[in-house]
Amino acid sequence: MPERYIEAILKYLAARDYRPLKVRQLARRMGVAEENYGTFRQAVKQLSDSGRVVMGAKSALMLPEITSRVVGFYRANPRGFGFVVPETPNAHADLFIPPKADGGAMTGDLVKAKVVSRGRRGGRSVVAGQVIEIIRRGQNRFVGTLQRAEGNWFVLPDGTKTVTPILIPDVSDAGPPAGTKVVAEIIQYGERGKLPTGVLVETLGPQGQIEVETLAVIRAHGLEDEFSAKAMADTRRAVDQFDPDAADGREDLTGRTIITIDPATARDYDDAVSLEELPKGAFRLGVHIADVSHFVAEGADLDAEARARGTSTYFPRRVVPMLPELLSNGVCSLQEGQRRYCKSVLLDYDADGNRMKSRFAETVIASAKRLTYEQAQAICDGKTGGFDKPVVGLVRDMEKLARRIEARRRKAGMIHLDLPDAELVLDEAGNVTDAVPEDQSYSHTIIEMLMVEANEAVAELLNGLNRPCLRRIHPSPDADDTKQLASFIRACGHKLPASMSHKDIQDLLDAVRGKPESYAVNLAVLRTFQQAEYSPMNVGHFALASSHYCHFTSPIRRYPDLTVHRLLTEHLRGRLETRPPEDLSELTKLGEHCTAAAHRAEAAEDELRQVLVLQLLAGKIGEDFDGVITGVANFGIFVQLRRFLIDGLVRLEDLGDDWWDVDAKRGEVRGEVGGRRFRIGDLMSVRVAAVDVARRQLNLVPARDLSKPARKKSAAGRRAKKKGRG
Repeated sequence: MPERYIEAILKYLAARDYRPLKVRQLARRMGVAEENYGTFRQAVKQLSDSGRVVMGAKSALMLPEITSRVVGFYRANPRGFGFVVPETPNAHADLFIPPKADGGAMTGDLVKAKVVSRGRRGGRSVVAGQVIEIIRRGQNRFVGTLQRAEGNWFVLPDGTKTVTPILIPDVSDAGPPAGTKVVAEIIQYGERGKLPTGVLVETLGPQGQIEVETLAVIRAHGLEDEFSAKAMADTRRAVDQFDPDAADGREDLTGRTIITIDPATARDYDDAVSLEELPKGAFRLGVHIADVSHFVAEGADLDAEARARGTSTYFPRRVVPMLPELLSNGVCSLQEGQRRYCKSVLLDYDADGNRMKSRFAETVIASAKRLTYEQAQAICDGKTGGFDKPVVGLVRDMEKLARRIEARRRKAGMIHLDLPDAELVLDEAGNVTDAVPEDQSYSHTIIEMLMVEANEAVAELLNGLNRPCLRRIHPSPDADDTKQLASFIRACGHKLPASMSHKDIQDLLDAVRGKPESYAVNLAVLRTFQQAEYSPMNVGHFALASSHYCHFTSPIRRYPDLTVHRLLTEHLRGRLETRPPEDLSELTKLGEHCTAAAHRAEAAEDELRQVLVLQLLAGKIGEDFDGVITGVANFGIFVQLRRFLIDGLVRLEDLGDDWWDVDAKRGEVRGEVGGRRFRIGDLMSVRVAAVDVARRQLNLVPARDLSKPARKKSAAGRRAKKKGRG
């Protein structure tokens, strides 16, 4: 059936780094087996006949050029602009929609946009769009706060998807009071100049409470927080049938010292580690992953709901899990002292950390100790009191092996960005009281390195078996983006080739480490990278410098890992060759779904974090904070408070009396008269001017008059400060 390749071909041709290929070349790049090439050619012909792909020079395949009208789904950006993602892919990819050109569209709406030329840049035409028609609304339910004014009830929606109040004509005297967080459904969109009308469909509770704000974010992002009766029946059946004392034909590893290392607040433990010393300084690493596939039958109701969720979402006081807690926190979780089923990856390393041999097995294990990252780091630092000798020896050997692996992977080109992160400190009521730097101890890197090795080994196995799977891919940066990055780096006083290699990026990051421009450079490199995604395309993982990579180590919380586990099960039981070949189009769609689910979860987590911090800052109007410039726009600069890692806007008019020239390429704003310059990565002291929690907005102003030079400390003051350090 040619249809099994249609979506996969379009996805491959739409990749930013795609270069036109002939049909045979494309088939090879996509990993199409020779016996399936005829079907693949039929798929290409169908796409060509329908005009969805075109033949370019030398019969190379490419997507058609953008037309004067584009139909697609609108995606808003909090900074005022947006994009239309075309229903039918074209060579231009997503269409940029400037501020005030969205035609009233909201994220998820199906729209028609007019394409407007903006000239040429770098030999290529540059276009933008203007929404001229909203074909179908993508969302009619909105979370917001119920208010009353001039005798009318209305809901002020949260966030930036829509700022238009929704009239609620049917609020009775027994209804919720003003200030209540609610869900409203629009039943009639207002004509131009009129407000939409809606009804209340759910009352969440008083605004401001962490439980209510968490539920509001869950509803706003469409997260499912309840499992169906059928899914729960599947769950209970799987739990009841599980016999922890049975080996089920598995390799019994319960006699080995195996441990888990997780955050202190974790409850679902899906990865454990063992390590065996071999002769001549070699090691045998065991990465043991909860065998979720044993409990979640493919195609069952529980599987369908896990697939729909795609991932777990983690909030400060609540988790929206991919699987019911009877599994995620129960029989699947690798709890200390409990017999648990696993998929184990056993890897042999030489004394230099090179992987020499791989073996895969279905196993049963029993974790000897549950450690937190802090406890594991204490052992690495020599604070071993209270820990059994085998556990201490294992952790120290894990650190030794992880450092060897890290050195080898860095030599191969693995890129590590140095960007700050912070953990919120909450009181018993769930209010943010402070933020502290995230724990950067090496114990995190130990687990990261060992899990990356297991993921890579499984991906290499499936690739060697010529079996398509959901890979975790990270395409190399786009040529235009790398040129822009090189230009920005030159403005920072460093050099970077336009066709940058892994080593070029590593050398750059090493050169700026600890310097004032470090944050700006790391942030610019991050923004140049394409986002990692799930896809059957074999394009490797750029940041990890890995040719074959997938997610395997977290099947409790990620659906792609579960799909990989199922393929490994079939292989280990000798049934893979008889399993029907994967439909690449369906696998491509599943990858897009899982990628979107991961982004949705991340956006929800970020939004609640933003709400909690804004609630704190609402009580700190007029207070000053250290910040760093993270972005520039034609209306102002975005400054991130370094303590809370939240962005606020400083408008151009608040920078002082001048003509401000915005240079987006160089990431700077320059005063034409005074010559003052503000650049991404520059430090800036700012004052909290206004906070709008509902709109997720933080307005800042400079902490001092920028038209005057900073006041220098007197010599006596400097001496006093120096003396005080002693």
